[in-house]
Formats: sequence, structure tokens, C-alpha cells
Amino acid sequence: MLYREAGQFKTTYAADQQLLPIRQDRIAFFALLAVVFVVVPLTVSDYWFSALLIPILIFSLAAIGLNILTGYAGQLSLGSAAFMAVGAFAAYNLVLRLPPWMPQVVSFLLAGVCAALVGIAFGLPSVRIKGFYLAVATLAAQFFVVWALQKFPWFTNNSSSGVISAQPVTFFGLAIDSPVRNYAFVLSIVVVLALCAKNMARSNTGRAWMAVRDMDVAAEVIGIPLMRTKLLAFAISSFYCGVAGALYAFCYIGTVEPEAFSLDLSFRVLFMIIVGGMGTIMGAFIGATFFTVLPIFLSILIPAVAGLLHVNFDKASLTYIEYMIFGAMIIFFLIVEPNGLARLWQIGKEKLRIWPFPH
Repeated sequence: MLYREAGQFKTTYAADQQLLPIRQDRIAFFALLAVVFVVVPLTVSDYWFSALLIPILIFSLAAIGLNILTGYAGQLSLGSAAFMAVGAFAAYNLVLRLPPWMPQVVSFLLAGVCAALVGIAFGLPSVRIKGFYLAVATLAAQFFVVWALQKFPWFTNNSSSGVISAQPVTFFGLAIDSPVRNYAFVLSIVVVLALCAKNMARSNTGRAWMAVRDMDVAAEVIGIPLMRTKLLAFAISSFYCGVAGALYAFCYIGTVEPEAFSLDLSFRVLFMIIVGGMGTIMGAFIGATFFTVLPIFLSILIPAVAGLLHVNFDKASLTYIEYMIFGAMIIFFLIVEPNGLARLWQIGKEKLRIWPFPH
């Protein structure tokens, strides 16, 4: 049956259920892959890799994980940084203690599994509670994980300061020892996991998450098992955050301590999906980009404006002004566009989309 949606003709339901059902979107997607995998490594400086692109990719992965739990499954969590910490310290210990022939990528994935197990443990209260009370339960995970990493020296290999230095990263014998190689390594993992998340969101599992999010009582009535669906969302979300934490330690910071994964980082990841758009994979990338680039932009703009007004701000005042601007923008998006920048992008695409390319 022929039908039309957003200016595009499709012929079957199966065609509509493709990952990229519209031809222009497929072309744009593969063009974007060509740019990020080929053009960017040949044209961008090491500073851009280290200061912008790598953290954007890592925080995008963490935001995807939280978006699976909060945006798709409707379970509010304030423990994203805790699961990132589990992933970072688990990857450090796995690389340290597993046989040297074990590929390091496997250690990162196993670190994600460790984070998933912790996520399931702290997700058990979601069977009985939700909303604010669930957020408090996940907040307990944030404080407990940081406390445990500081309390038990085994996690830090008996480091007196509690700080770990991530081992050099290798990929099947190839040393990942430069910013461009770090970027390519992180980008490859993020692209694969993002596509997996996109497919999960469109699968029966994703539909079950959204049914539980919209009305859990009705979802249970139609046969969706609430406990298994919620715990699966916690597990997969924590897995993504755990892998992001491993990449954060090994490919971005290099030397980390438990305090680096503070509550502030959990709120930062949450704000990324609020501004970027909850319930969308693209929203995670947009939000991570926004919150990584905006501080750099404000650090240039605010002193320039202060200079024009002949006002002197100290460093602490500039920091507080940045926080005020962040808070104001979050309130603005919650009021004006609760679905975030991803929704604005979708509206723009629908308005600008022209007649489809000929088949």
C-alpha cells in the first residue's frame, strides 16, 4: 500500500521500519560517516581531538546510556557517573589482571558488563518505586560506588592516593598512542554502540520500554513483564555508561580518581539528554556537543563582553556566570521545547524536505 509521510512515499511497512527509511537520510548518514572517519582525521589538529572531539564522543555514549533508561524506559536516574566509575576502574583491573593476550577491547566490554551488573543491583528498587523516589535510590548508587572505590584499595591496585593511571591502549597489537588514533578508536566504538542502541529502540524491547514509560499499568495488562523490562533498561544503560567510563579513563583523561566521577558529572549527563532531546539517539550527540562546546564559547564570550562594558570579573565569578547561563538554558528548553534540540532538528528537516529522489 502506497502512503505518504513528511513528503516521502513508501511502499511497504517493512520499508518504513528500516533503520534509515528515507533515501536522503541514508545518503546524509553515509556522507557523515565519510566526513568523521576520513575528512576529520586529515584536517583537524591534535588540540581539537583532545579537547573537543574525543570528550564529545565519550559523553555522547554516556548520554545514550542514560537516554535508554530515562528517555525510552522512563526511569529517572542520577547515578550515571557511578556506572562510568565502575566501568573505568573495572577496565583498569581487567587489563591489569587478565592474561596479556586478551584484546583490550574485550576488557572494555567486560567493564561494561560489570557496570551492567551493578546497574541491575541498584535497579531492583525500580520494580516497586518510580519518579523522585527512584532518583533517590540511584543517587545512593552514586555515593556508594565512590565510597567503595575509595574504601577498598584493591580497586586502585593499592594506590596510596586512590589515583589510577590507565595502561597504554592497544588494538590487536596497534598502539593507540596519538590523539588521532584515540579519536578513531573511540569513534569506532561509539558508532557501533549507537547503531545497536538505535536498533534496540526500534525492536520489541524498545517498544516495551516506551510502553512502560508511557503507562506501566497498561503495559503490564497487555503482557509486558515490568520487572524484566525495567531491569533490562538498567542493565543496558549501565553497560553503555560503563564503556563510556572506560574510554573516559583510557582515551581521554589517562589518570583518574573516584572523585572524578562525582554527582556533578551525573547531573551533566542528565542535562545533556534534557537539552539534546530525551528518547532520541541523536539527542545524546547534540546534547554532548552542546555541553562540551558551550563552556569554551562562554569562556571567550563573557570576558569579551566584560571588557566592552569595562567590568572586571575574577575567575570564580566567571564560573558562576557560566552556571547561571547553563541553568537558564535548561529551564528554557524544559519550558519551550521539552523534547530538546533533536526535535527542533526533526521539525527543520520536515519543513525543508523536498520531493524524494527518483527510485
